[in-house]
Amino acid sequence: MDQPLRAPLEIGFDYTRSLGPVLSQFMTALAAQRILGSRGADGRVHAPPFEYDPVTFAPPAELVEVGPEGAVTTWSWVDEPLAGQPLAHPFAWALIRLDGADTAMLHAVDAGPAAAMRTGMRVRPRWAEPTVGHIRDIACFEPCDGLAAEPAAPRPAARTDAEPVTMITTPITLNYEHTASPGETACLLGLAEGRLVGQRCPVCQKVYIPPRGACPTCGVPTADEVELPDTGIVTTFCVVNVPYPGQRVQPPYVAASVLLDGADIAIQHLILGCEPGEVRMGMRVKAAWKPREQWRTTIENIGHFQPTGEPDAPYESYAHHL
Repeated sequence: MDQPLRAPLEIGFDYTRSLGPVLSQFMTALAAQRILGSRGADGRVHAPPFEYDPVTFAPPAELVEVGPEGAVTTWSWVDEPLAGQPLAHPFAWALIRLDGADTAMLHAVDAGPAAAMRTGMRVRPRWAEPTVGHIRDIACFEPCDGLAAEPAAPRPAARTDAEPVTMITTPITLNYEHTASPGETACLLGLAEGRLVGQRCPVCQKVYIPPRGACPTCGVPTADEVELPDTGIVTTFCVVNVPYPGQRVQPPYVAASVLLDGADIAIQHLILGCEPGEVRMGMRVKAAWKPREQWRTTIENIGHFQPTGEPDAPYESYAHHL
């Protein structure tokens, strides 16, 4: 092993939020190309609107239309935009105080070259097509200095019969490259050969899988490798009944902590091969490996754990691992 293993990883899910009475009006107005703020007890107008007054903590008594133009109060230039950001070419993140508002909102400004961007710049929204009731209905802001005399583009009339926007869904993704530690690398290479490799602390003799490089109890390196069997016991578990996008196993199924024989820390995995209601603490289980041609450097080489049919382990044997 000359170099640790590296792999690109992506974590993603759709985040769905219930908006509530204030933000529902805000998003519904955006669909009609209008921007709302909320007036506080002190008379100041906050845009975007607050859900609870920062002074009285009460819901806002009044929502008022602001902008759509405003002025940049401060900004930061993005020379190399990331995937998923509002614009694919250089732009500025800016705090923009809309006309009629006393607070600033954060959004992107498509200013052209960086030299053109400045504090105090007058900007107006560039609306997405179509608008659906989301903050991304404002695709970005763009400069409008010297354009006050130009007629504004007509806005769609606010429909009184339009359904209010009560929920929004926003995709959340995180892309990064993970570099495995030397101990993790040894464990992953072992999995590619159908072996379960942990490390032992030389002081307390605890065995950790996957290896941690150092014992969290004693703080010393755990360099001694230990090959563990693919059998163990269920310590704790939960039955998954709720479906979600990307789910690989049809619910209901069991996700459990499995304490491998000889290990001092449990690993997380699926328990299949029996009814969910039959899974219990102390149940003896064995790894069900995928076909060898599917093996890679991943714990997914084990498709799941399944009952062995052996007598359950006594509670005292795993109580201190819960």
